[in-house]
Amino acid sequence: MASLTVHSVLRRLRRSESGAETIEFALTLPLLLLVVLGIVEFGFVFQQYEVVTNAAREGARMASLSTYGTTNATRVTNAQFRVNQYLTAAGLDTASATVCVGPNDSTCTGAITQTALPGPGGCVWTVRVSVAYAHPVIFVGGIIRYFGGSWPGTLTLRARSTMRTEAAAGLCP
Repeated sequence: MASLTVHSVLRRLRRSESGAETIEFALTLPLLLLVVLGIVEFGFVFQQYEVVTNAAREGARMASLSTYGTTNATRVTNAQFRVNQYLTAAGLDTASATVCVGPNDSTCTGAITQTALPGPGGCVWTVRVSVAYAHPVIFVGGIIRYFGGSWPGTLTLRARSTMRTEAAAGLCP
């Protein structure tokens, strides 16, 4: 009789574990989804960062070539147009981008500045193009907000490129 009781208790315990895998899966699924969507989001961010970096490089290249504009203002306009053209070709929204042609990010004066070289080389003319792009964080931001966290919603991707113009080096002023 005692063996029947032990046998029936073991049978009940075996039956009670039948849904354990489902419960464990339900508990780990949100974490797995967060990891997978985080990987996908990182892929989008990295792809768009490469586009922004290449757009800044293309803009600086366009402004550094004297054959694309004889005046400073024409070179700046051509650089901004080329950056926007590159972003559009990559499928990014140019309204979310800020293009700055100038010596630093705070003053987008459109100036092609003179930079001193070390040694007897004198000075060269350089142009600097900065691009900032607001990337909307769709996947991870939505999950974080769903669980009550705060997320700004966008991630700003920034890239700068400085290139020497084709003008000959000269004496520093």
